[in-house]
Amino acid sequence: MQPFTGSFTQQEPIADDAIKAAVEVLRSGRLHRYNTVGTELGPVAELEKAYAAYQGSAYCLACTSGGYAMATALRALGAGPGDAVLTNGFTLAPVPGAIAAVGADAVLVEITSDLVLDLADVEEKIEATSPKAVMLSNMRGHLCDMDALTALLDRHNVPLIEDCAHTMGAAWNGRKSGSFGIAGCFSTQTYKHMNSGEGGFLTSDDPEFMARAIMLSGSYMLYDRHGAAPAPEVFTDIRLDTPNMSGRMDNLRASILLPQLSRLETNIDRWNARHDLVADRLRGMNGIYVPHRLEQERYVGSSFQFLMPEASKETVQQVVTGAKALGVELKWFGADSPVGFTSNHQSWRYVTPQDLPKTDAILAGLLDMRIPLTFSLADCAHVADIIAHVVARALQKGAA
Repeated sequence: MQPFTGSFTQQEPIADDAIKAAVEVLRSGRLHRYNTVGTELGPVAELEKAYAAYQGSAYCLACTSGGYAMATALRALGAGPGDAVLTNGFTLAPVPGAIAAVGADAVLVEITSDLVLDLADVEEKIEATSPKAVMLSNMRGHLCDMDALTALLDRHNVPLIEDCAHTMGAAWNGRKSGSFGIAGCFSTQTYKHMNSGEGGFLTSDDPEFMARAIMLSGSYMLYDRHGAAPAPEVFTDIRLDTPNMSGRMDNLRASILLPQLSRLETNIDRWNARHDLVADRLRGMNGIYVPHRLEQERYVGSSFQFLMPEASKETVQQVVTGAKALGVELKWFGADSPVGFTSNHQSWRYVTPQDLPKTDAILAGLLDMRIPLTFSLADCAHVADIIAHVVARALQKGAA
């Protein structure tokens, strides 16, 4: 088998129009979002206005990261010490980290083999804990049945915050991910769907919630310089009651992001073509389960996951090692120790230990792979063939 020589962490270059916009900001010297002249909005406010329109939300706040957006959403909702917040048992560490940041208690929910929330477990844990909110992590771009989830939360009067770091541009029945609850939280970290190194958005249709979030972000009394903010009168009392927890996006990052937004839909199609090629090549192969997606879901396939549900840990490790030897980087969320970003709930010592037998069984055989747009379709076919080869070899060895 010919090794693969591409890089799983190499992103496409920042386009010339974004570079030009960034140079203009640098030459101006006005990098701070509120360093504007006259009535101009400035790059951050222009980006907020554009992203709110894209998302179909009334309001948008640009901030320093997706993790900051999540913690700010919880604070703006009033979550704090003693409050329970439900979230996925399978997610990345910034999600329970945001819950810990406000002093709340993360209550972890089981997932299904399709890598989405187990809604029966959601209801059971709502009844047991009376949570302040559900922080839904659309982990690795997989959407649960959003109609069923929102109906369940409405019955119990529990607010929903969506972590959309992996679902920017995704939709359920034509409705954008991030628009189902009180807030949507997005990331523009390098490995997400728009790239500013670090950055994020918080969107909402609730004016008082967003006014609190804007004040929390460090607007001082300059909230009128936002591109998608509530009316000034909404801030009358909130501006005096809300602490400043600075997390503003700067004009340099905004200038890089605004041109990328116009290409997001095209890039989603490019990601999905690559994802689907890999998925179709591996779906149905002996020993592999590719998570099923419901027809209502429009996803963003910037990464690919598959399960080896019957494999031993030794066999899964052989797949990881064999793929790496042939140039393919697979991340294993069921390893005994966290590697890179692949930590799981058992290594989050800041979260009360919880029993998640279904989730643990799924993670034991779960493998994950980035799909950068620097890969061609031929590259993706090559990667899929390597995965098929090492899985078949590992399973044959395990059966011997």
